[in-house]
Amino acid sequence: MGKHTQLLNERSLQLLKTLVERYISDGQPVGSRALSKDSDLNLSPATIRNVMADLEDLGLVHSPHTSAGRIPTVSGYRLFVDSLLTVQPLNVQELSRLQGTLAAQHDPSNMIGVASRLLADLTQMAGVVTLPRREIVCFRHIEFLPLSHNRVLVIFVTNEQEVHNKIILTAKHFSPAELQQAANYINSMYAGRSLNAVREAVMKDLRDDQERVNQGMLDAISMAQQVFNQNEQKDDYVLAGETNLMGFSELADRDRLKNLFDAFYQKQGVIDLLDQCMKADGVQIFIGEESGYQAFDHCSLVTSSYSVSDEVVGVLGVIGPTRMAYEKIIPYVDITAKLLGAALNPKSTPPL
Repeated sequence: MGKHTQLLNERSLQLLKTLVERYISDGQPVGSRALSKDSDLNLSPATIRNVMADLEDLGLVHSPHTSAGRIPTVSGYRLFVDSLLTVQPLNVQELSRLQGTLAAQHDPSNMIGVASRLLADLTQMAGVVTLPRREIVCFRHIEFLPLSHNRVLVIFVTNEQEVHNKIILTAKHFSPAELQQAANYINSMYAGRSLNAVREAVMKDLRDDQERVNQGMLDAISMAQQVFNQNEQKDDYVLAGETNLMGFSELADRDRLKNLFDAFYQKQGVIDLLDQCMKADGVQIFIGEESGYQAFDHCSLVTSSYSVSDEVVGVLGVIGPTRMAYEKIIPYVDITAKLLGAALNPKSTPPL
């Protein structure tokens, strides 16, 4: 949007900023008289109309239907967000509420739901938080204990102290000594790697090593495949406050709401969109059709990734109409992401 900033003088930028703020506040097309009153520029209505015409030619505002007033386009919002926005910091009470509510949770899965609901409650829009990615869960240690009828109890440890139990069915009977040998082999080959990396390595070893390794090693790899494939987690997210969106007139059209709720239910498109945000630092904002996702053409998505042990593991955000109070939503999202990461990683202190 740099080209627009260069084409516009200070007066035009101030009028655009005033128009966007007024429209976000009132939800009604903004006319020249309101701009003259709100902008503090002491300009005549004729001058303001000329500036509005220039902004319309640049695709930054448009006139809906036969209204004398104008509203921002996606490009107008983008210029506003990138160059004209003054973000409002959270007040002490809001910050304490966020920090205290998340810190009170001890179960990580509860924290995700609580963070989503907090975002929805604070913004009166929809809050979304992706579950922490399984890639950051590291395999530490495994043991096999024989049960009856070729069943084996698998005990394995991830990260520092998370213990998991699985029962697998093997193709043949294994003695305790053979199971110990298999566990030793798996621990020596895969310990310290993420579960995702272990899965990929096991599949590769099954394909590539059949001529190089003995039967005992193949049996161990085969058992590892059963264990880690069963433990695979599908990407998912927790959504809260989606019914809040029904209260916004620009989203209340039945077809728009249906498309939006279908997207939430089917999930994959939303996950793909949130995945894009995993790769970016700081707050990411998609306005209207910028998302490339038709169901969100009339929405904005404000997101931030959250990290555990300095590794990005998920994304959270707020979904609402393009006419949202970005100066308030951005700090809510930014701070909640930092607090959630800190709460999921109790060894750290909140980065505030």
